[in-house]
Amino acid sequence: MTAGSHALLQQSVSLTPVVDSDFGGCADGRILIVDDDAALRDVYAECLGARYSCVTAADAREALRRLAAEPFALVISDVNMPGLSGVELLRKIREHFQAVAVIMVSGIDRTQRVLDTMRLGASDYLLKPCDLGVLELSVERALERRALLRDARRYKHDLERRNAELAHQQAELKRLQAQIVHNEKMVSLGQLAAGVAHELNNPAGFIYGNMEVLRECAAGLERLLGFYDGAALPAAVADGAALLKREIDYENTLADLHTVIEDCTSGAERIRDVVQNLRTFSRLDEAEFKKVDIHEGLDSTIRLLSRYYASGRITLRRDYGALPPVDCFAGQLNQMWMNLLANAAQAVAGGGEVRVSTRLCGGEVRVSVRDTGPGISAEHLDRIFEPFFTTKPVGEGTGLGLSITYGIVERHGGTISVESCPGTGTTFTVVLPVNAEARRGHSGGRDGL
Repeated sequence: MTAGSHALLQQSVSLTPVVDSDFGGCADGRILIVDDDAALRDVYAECLGARYSCVTAADAREALRRLAAEPFALVISDVNMPGLSGVELLRKIREHFQAVAVIMVSGIDRTQRVLDTMRLGASDYLLKPCDLGVLELSVERALERRALLRDARRYKHDLERRNAELAHQQAELKRLQAQIVHNEKMVSLGQLAAGVAHELNNPAGFIYGNMEVLRECAAGLERLLGFYDGAALPAAVADGAALLKREIDYENTLADLHTVIEDCTSGAERIRDVVQNLRTFSRLDEAEFKKVDIHEGLDSTIRLLSRYYASGRITLRRDYGALPPVDCFAGQLNQMWMNLLANAAQAVAGGGEVRVSTRLCGGEVRVSVRDTGPGISAEHLDRIFEPFFTTKPVGEGTGLGLSITYGIVERHGGTISVESCPGTGTTFTVVLPVNAEARRGHSGGRDGL
């Protein structure tokens, strides 16, 4: 057959089956008999018609037209036919109708011809004149083999589907386990932070309060020493005092005393601020759902991350809008800000800018954390919220921070999205409902969040 004939056949016959017989049983028992000898077609159809529904075709073109229009389980085809040969028909069937079994019939008894057809996917190769009993047995075996292959494909499909479901459930289980472990750690850390804050609060208060007293006492002693310096003393006493001043470096000692007092006062103030930030961040007394100032949580978290934001390498810009108090679990929200702000600071650790923006949009609060770091590659964007996925080197990241953040946002009825372009930076945007309590009421209870 010429290339032109092949092209003509492709144009005149649509090779798209109307029924997907891989997983359907509508084709079972339907046989298409293809032979240019009408007498042989009738003999085969009469022999098989008692058990099967038989349809005949005079050539390959008619056969392909039938296959495209109706579902069949089996094709019995002559090898030598005018136009498209039976072998070419077999190739077309294997290419476009893979669920259809094929039995080849030929008057040529050549081993190579048999091997070629079997390699192409024929179920059997029968020689003319064909014994009708052998034909029936061959048809029965071909249909049984087709049914087995169809069942195997169905079982494979079901197994793949179940494996995908199990993989999804396993990933969800890992996420929940990581969430539980992380929550337990955060509770323990929060209790520890609150305990440390409580233990430091009193002594820090003592130090800070006593430093003011010490400054006043030092000022009084300095006045007294100044009076003695100006008093008329006996020569022996004046000489002894002058010697003692030289030994203790009197002038510099007074200056150092002022400096020490100021440094200690500044250090006490820093301890007091750290204690206050720990208490604000841990919020163990606010584990319930209540109205919270978003800006207060952001600012306390930034102060706790001062090792990044007070280093001088990172420019922090706050673009705060007017926000109402938001219904939330304050401790969890602070944990979320900690994850986002720490990631942003690490992204620009060598130098750059981090911008924190807040806006009120209708009944929702929108908080964006943007950095000018290297950005996130496209292949990683879809996985950054997966548990244990991290692009950081081994030992520098657990892959839990953003997964925990995603869970916190979901629990508050909000959404989190990320936009990133390699080389320009990354922006995380969190959207939270202002009146989540009211929304939970509509969903049927307090556990709806």
